[in-house]
Amino acid sequence: MSEAQDLLSDIEALEGKLQEARASITRRFIGQERVVDLTLATLLCGGHGLLIGLPGLGKTRLVEALSTVMGLHGNRVQFTPDLMPADILGSEVLDTAADGSRAFRFVQGPIFCQLLMADEINRASPRTQSALLQAMQEKTVTVAGENRALDIPFHVLATQNPIEQEGTYPLPEAQLDRFLLQIDVQYPDRDTEREILLATTGVAEEEAHQVFTAAELIAAQTLLRRMPVGESVVELILDLVRAFRPEEPGVSDRVAQTVAWGPGPRAAQALMLAVRARALLQGRLAPNAEDVINMARPVLSHRMQLSFAARARGDSLADLIDETASQLRRTEAAA
Repeated sequence: MSEAQDLLSDIEALEGKLQEARASITRRFIGQERVVDLTLATLLCGGHGLLIGLPGLGKTRLVEALSTVMGLHGNRVQFTPDLMPADILGSEVLDTAADGSRAFRFVQGPIFCQLLMADEINRASPRTQSALLQAMQEKTVTVAGENRALDIPFHVLATQNPIEQEGTYPLPEAQLDRFLLQIDVQYPDRDTEREILLATTGVAEEEAHQVFTAAELIAAQTLLRRMPVGESVVELILDLVRAFRPEEPGVSDRVAQTVAWGPGPRAAQALMLAVRARALLQGRLAPNAEDVINMARPVLSHRMQLSFAARARGDSLADLIDETASQLRRTEAAA
């Protein structure tokens, strides 16, 4: 059997498990299929996700269901202004033995897990937020001068309230760039909200069940990186990412007047993985241009900043990304 046939067979086998995982998650997190798919895509890519939405929209429930379904050991940290880095990473304590001898012992913090939920991450100080930087990028933490490896796989799913900004600390650009996707959680539509009411106010609620193991998730992440990407898709990814850099030659006037700073190479890497994940979730062997357009906003929106003038005008990054991506797609189709 050829390598392409092997790959297709593996994708078909994985598709069934992903459909079962979707169904199990939606028993707890009703509706919002795109949010579920983007969160699954984040894990399939081996990355971290930033969930942005108002309180009460089910973000915590989604992460808990995801932990169960994907077979991951999860911890939750409620970020508050008085939270310290040691509260996340852990610290050394001095133990006294029965014979009177003393020695330091490392007590692991909640970051030593496979799926960390950082709830309301922007409520902690920059000092505490920075405790996640090394962990998110290198999958290790340094405590008392010693590097300690985290569990494999390791993912961070952070939540943030987009409205209430009193007593919060905006995430630094370096940390935002480490989130593979920004996942916007919106209000449910009327029918979905009716279903939520009926499902969550009775005597019993539906429970999620395990579909994957950690080893199977790692295998899926490896499979995703084996997926081929056509040259036209690679070029579209490069065109799209570079189109939002104000200093780039040939950039549109609107981008030059709207964007203060644009996405770096990590955005192109994230988009390359995200389009594969979307194709994998749909049971396809390779991504296409539509995948690039669909994943542009969650990959790019947190990696760009509006200029002061653009914010004063009330411009929207989401609209700019959608319009630019569609324009590039039409240009490519016409070529």
